[in-house]
Amino acid sequence: MIIIPIDTDPNTTISSFKREVKKFVDERDWKQFHTPKNLVQALACEASELSQLLLFKEYNRENIKSDKKLLSNISDEIADVFIYLVSLLNTLDLDLSQAFQEKMQKNKIKYSIEEYSNGVYFKK
Repeated sequence: MIIIPIDTDPNTTISSFKREVKKFVDERDWKQFHTPKNLVQALACEASELSQLLLFKEYNRENIKSDKKLLSNISDEIADVFIYLVSLLNTLDLDLSQAFQEKMQKNKIKYSIEEYSNGVYFKK
């Protein structure tokens, strides 16, 4: 019996996602449609589809985890958002790790532990 390894978060790199999305787009000749504006709008549409799954419902984590169909739909929409985000990274030739690290440094200054502790999530 041959076991095909499944890529999971611990063993998958950002660059592998970027390569896979680029290949998918290139094989379909979709680069012409993957402008920054179109990708941001598509990303927003997919994020809205994700939001719609939870709209006017009071699911907690346990409700979602126990509802296999809902969890699968949420997983699909998260993947769609991620795919468009990765395509935007490719289109703009951005390094996600670098952007993440730079933004986290800004956030640490903007949301200091001294001012945003004990559950406070907004400025007083």
